[in-house]
Amino acid sequence: MRITFLTQYFPPEVGAPQARLSELAELLAERGHQMTVLTAMPSYPTGRIFAGYGGLFRRESRGEVRVLRTAVYPTKSASLVRRLASYLSFVVSSALVGTFRLGRQDVLLVESPPLFLGMSAIWLAWVTRARLVFNVSDLWPDGAIRLGLVREGSFSHRLASALERLCYRRAWLVTGQSRTILSNIAERFPDLVTFHLTNGCDTRKFGAAQASAEMRRRLDPDGDAFIATYAGLHGLAQGLQQILEAARILRDETRIRFVLVGDGPEKAELQALAEEWQLTNVWFLDPVPSAEMPALLASSDAILVTLKLFLPGAVPSKIYEAMASERPLVLVASGESAEIVGAARAGDVLAPGDIVGLAETVRGLARGRDGVAETCRRARALVENRYDRRAVAERFSERLEAR
Repeated sequence: MRITFLTQYFPPEVGAPQARLSELAELLAERGHQMTVLTAMPSYPTGRIFAGYGGLFRRESRGEVRVLRTAVYPTKSASLVRRLASYLSFVVSSALVGTFRLGRQDVLLVESPPLFLGMSAIWLAWVTRARLVFNVSDLWPDGAIRLGLVREGSFSHRLASALERLCYRRAWLVTGQSRTILSNIAERFPDLVTFHLTNGCDTRKFGAAQASAEMRRRLDPDGDAFIATYAGLHGLAQGLQQILEAARILRDETRIRFVLVGDGPEKAELQALAEEWQLTNVWFLDPVPSAEMPALLASSDAILVTLKLFLPGAVPSKIYEAMASERPLVLVASGESAEIVGAARAGDVLAPGDIVGLAETVRGLARGRDGVAETCRRARALVENRYDRRAVAERFSERLEAR
């Protein structure tokens, strides 16, 4: 089949949607599908167009996947106005470029959020005569309300809810990365056809064997620290101040170091807070290329995954990569991600806001708590059996082929 992914975010950018969609596209291409990705010029999370990109249009190939890139207004600002400007700029440019460059398609999958991209997707599905697959990785506008970005009952909320309903009604298939997302949608729209397109990771890429002496030296130049790593977006939803507060409690534990790798709208504020609190046990590192992420995780002593509060359906992809890497996982979250890790006894699970618990858990791991190796083995087995990305892609391909 001829399949197009419509997404604002794609490699060489680093992030969960980028990795998930690029690997899914590659795996579908391996099955013989003609894969196209319509995306924006890369700018995430720095808010600047990457070197070598720019302009109104660019065509490239990533293996067997054709990539069409269009103009976008880049920003990493937390300002709602600037973020909307970025989203809407890609809505317009993708609709224009897709109209004249895509040609006839069988399936068009759009990634949401941003929810506004659904407007371009509905148009392009009609133009290309494609079946529209609306992929929901986070529930919006519900998530925006919980994070305080949108006020419930406001004009923005009503407008976003209307757009959400329109996108669902026009979709041939609605996919979601968590069962909570699909349950929420099915409860409100019982006539929709849904499919669980779960997140996961490539277990051939992530694993304990990926640890490297070079990466370890970057994390621990002196060779005597216990490294607790967070790698990913420094955004509002991640609640990374919790890590800094735990580091503040453990500031006298000189062997423990918290390393935050990545970028995002909250990074400058976090760095300022760490400086204000004089946290010498917190290091901030620049984002690493996706190819280096397996080595980064496997070379850490513990991996931190945090959410600021309960977000229905939010299951960070980082948990799968951490579990596959066979390193101790410390998850600060509630909901489905906590259930996945907790039910399999595949890591430590703490409620958002439990700063003391986070500090004590890291302290215990640094002191060699019993049973950690067995927990890591269970975590690896869970990912291999249920969340390997190749198996996920195979199930999704079969669903599309069945029509």
